[in-house]
Amino acid sequence: MARFRRKSCITLIALVLLVLVITVVLKELTSRDSLFSSPFDVKGFPNPEIREDHNNKPDEIKMSNAAQSEKRAELEAILRKFPPPNYYLHAFYYSWYGNPKFDGKYIHWDHPQLPHWDFKIAQGYPQGRHSPPDDIGSNFYPVLGVYSSRDPSVIEAHMQQLRTAAIGVIAVSWYPPNMKDDNGDSTEEIVPLLLEMAHKYHIKVSFHIEPYKGRDEVNMFTNVKYIIEKYGEHPAFFKYLTNTGKLLPLFYVYDSYLMNSEQWAKLLKHTERGSIRDTPYDAIFIALLVEEKHKRDILTAGFDGVYTYFATNGFSYGSTQRNWASIKAFCEDNNLMFIPSVGPGYIDTSIRPWNFQNTRNRINGKYYETSLSAALEARPDFISITSFNEWHEGTQIEMAIPKASQTVYLDYLPNRPSIYLEITRKWAAIFGGERRRWQE
Repeated sequence: MARFRRKSCITLIALVLLVLVITVVLKELTSRDSLFSSPFDVKGFPNPEIREDHNNKPDEIKMSNAAQSEKRAELEAILRKFPPPNYYLHAFYYSWYGNPKFDGKYIHWDHPQLPHWDFKIAQGYPQGRHSPPDDIGSNFYPVLGVYSSRDPSVIEAHMQQLRTAAIGVIAVSWYPPNMKDDNGDSTEEIVPLLLEMAHKYHIKVSFHIEPYKGRDEVNMFTNVKYIIEKYGEHPAFFKYLTNTGKLLPLFYVYDSYLMNSEQWAKLLKHTERGSIRDTPYDAIFIALLVEEKHKRDILTAGFDGVYTYFATNGFSYGSTQRNWASIKAFCEDNNLMFIPSVGPGYIDTSIRPWNFQNTRNRINGKYYETSLSAALEARPDFISITSFNEWHEGTQIEMAIPKASQTVYLDYLPNRPSIYLEITRKWAAIFGGERRRWQE
């Protein structure tokens, strides 16, 4: 009997243990099933084995690529609305404007009224600085207001206006690093942004080298080397394929006559030991033709061509349109490029109040069209436009608006603010057609 009770007790204990083991196993199985069926465990925290990766880089890359593709498509749609750029049509461009938002102060918009060199005459005209934003150093007022040349949105708006006009190249006014004009600040640091924005709109950039302090043949070599080494590989950097098969940058040299031809020859003649020719920094150098006697000086100096810059017909020998045929003949005889400069008009009495004799009325665009027609008659290598945005001298084709203030401003009425862009666009197409005809 005792043996039977012992056996019964052992059997009961074994049965209890078996039930306990089965219960534990079932609970464990249930727990595992619940973990794999939901991303959360019983405490509500994400299960590390199946946690969603919120830093999924492939997805981010896909989204980023999609966004970039969408932006590219939008830009391409915008570009299709513009006429193709004419790379034989250049516009002089100024990046020296500033305002308090971007520059801490107004720059160039507050240009002083310059006194006449004759003291007696100077006494009869106002002097002092302009006071933006309502009173600026210009006879016109820009659509974009008193803008900063450092403002990316302004640069983009400029590129869109340039493309509206079918202009293919801007010649940017340039001073070496840490140097500036008499009324502004350094602008060299703006160049990279200009190049990037120009590239976005399929526009090229060349350089208009200003008469910076101490300019000579030695530092000209240094500065051209600097420009080419820093910007020469950028896709927006303008280069021209010459008749000799060389792909070279093109530099306009403002007031080139301030250096004598012997100095220039040391830089530009192949025979000189310190010449820039046949070096990695060789380029096409275009001299400013002002007086007739400068033609021989330019030839002796070793320049590759001439431009006339001034938008005032009759102001100088070079800017007088009736002289362009003979200048072109001289250039052809001496293997030089001829680049006449045209403009929509001229008025600088906001900064030179005594200079009214050089004013050229726009005549609602007729002056500009006459200038463009005269340039085409000379069969030029390029045409340069003075200017896109030299507001002080009233040569701008940039959009302007009527402005009501105590200062009296001119405007483009009865035409639209874009009238001079539209005229440029029309003649860009004509110039392109004429060039093709000349090459037949």
